[in-house]
Amino acid sequence: MSVASTWVAGRLGVGIHSGRSAAGISLDDLVGLAIRRNPRRAHLLVSTVLGKHVPTDPRLVYAAGRLLGVLTAGELAGTDRVAAAARAAGVAGLLARATDAVPGAAAELLAAVDALAEDAPVTPAGTVVVGYAETATALGHCVGEALAVPSLHSTRRPVAGVAPAAGFAEEHSHATEHLLLPEDPTFLAAADTVVLVDDEISTGKTALNTIEALHADRPRGRYVVAALIDLRSGADREIFAQVAARLGTRIDVVTLASGEITLPDGILDEAGRLVVELTAAAASRPAASSAPVTRVEAWPTTVRDGGRHGFEPAHEAPLVTAAREVAHVVGQQLVGERVLVLGFEELMYAPLRVAQALAEDVPAGTQVRFSTTTRSPVLAVDDPGYAIRTTVTFPSHDAPDDGPGPRFAHNVAPGDDSTRRFTDIVVVIDSPADTAELSMPGGLVDSVAGWCDHVHVVVIPAYRP
Repeated sequence: MSVASTWVAGRLGVGIHSGRSAAGISLDDLVGLAIRRNPRRAHLLVSTVLGKHVPTDPRLVYAAGRLLGVLTAGELAGTDRVAAAARAAGVAGLLARATDAVPGAAAELLAAVDALAEDAPVTPAGTVVVGYAETATALGHCVGEALAVPSLHSTRRPVAGVAPAAGFAEEHSHATEHLLLPEDPTFLAAADTVVLVDDEISTGKTALNTIEALHADRPRGRYVVAALIDLRSGADREIFAQVAARLGTRIDVVTLASGEITLPDGILDEAGRLVVELTAAAASRPAASSAPVTRVEAWPTTVRDGGRHGFEPAHEAPLVTAAREVAHVVGQQLVGERVLVLGFEELMYAPLRVAQALAEDVPAGTQVRFSTTTRSPVLAVDDPGYAIRTTVTFPSHDAPDDGPGPRFAHNVAPGDDSTRRFTDIVVVIDSPADTAELSMPGGLVDSVAGWCDHVHVVVIPAYRP
């Protein structure tokens, strides 16, 4: 069990048990544990490779996503050669070292995954990738990039003038409505194979809901569900088989690791008690003095920022170039050696590539990490054995269609450990989120400014069809 799981395991009796992995990766290396502020689900699996709730080396995040894409390529081609090559290359050991923050391990992992990608089978024509908002938008993009196919991610932000292609519900989520808003109305209709990408498969209901909706609109012969981890029970797997048979289609699953989470009786009540008991001590309040703020607007207006309306392989090179340009500007403004690039809810891939470019461009000794803000409310406990040690809370700042509400930046404040403090925080948002609420007292910029020496605000023009 990972160190970041011991607090929850000891108090709630939650168990993490690794199962089969095509690449030999242990479930323990991919997740830690925290407690949700959600009466329907007590525990939260906190990914160590997603870059959502935990500041992570961006090269590890990108490598994990590309590795999932490479394994998916093998599944689509009907060969286990790719998985065998991943085991032979030792990606499991490299990933374990990278999640333990061993210097140089993330770069070594990425190089190994890039080598695997060069020998991966060609993806069949007519394949598209759909990633789930908000946690898997960058992950889905990484899979699409590895497969060299068009990608799209779901969104909770309606866009005037763009008709939804499909909608579906994520039953355990705190915000359940998803939309698919491709600019090209034939994006999904023309696809023969749809790859659905999420950070985890717990029961698989979200994926099956999506498949049912997509299949009702346009029946197709194959779906692939790709995720970092697979926690389905035997009964859940049987339901997948039953749905595939009923729809007359094929549903495959590809993951980096699988396993089981065991939960004791009464866990919801005990988790609720802990939330009430520890809430008052969990809030991270900024210091009285705030860091200076610099705005950076170096992203070209002609470069698409992500997959909300669809993303073609030809869009990738301009995005990477734009990310490098932003990283170069930010790199000249850094005031210290611990840097966090903080993306914004669904906007994950562009900030990830900015963080990756920055990590490759800064002087030796400078540490760059990546994470994003979120809608997910989680109990924070400042203990090394707990995955969410601090939380900064601020109001929404992008005029969301479902109304205003609190938003969170987990593990951004250092808590009791001063070595976790960032010298620079690079807040990367898209233009609809560049509002008065962003910079008002108590807003996102003001809130994180209390926990660093300098804030750099990067505004990316949102692509609108």
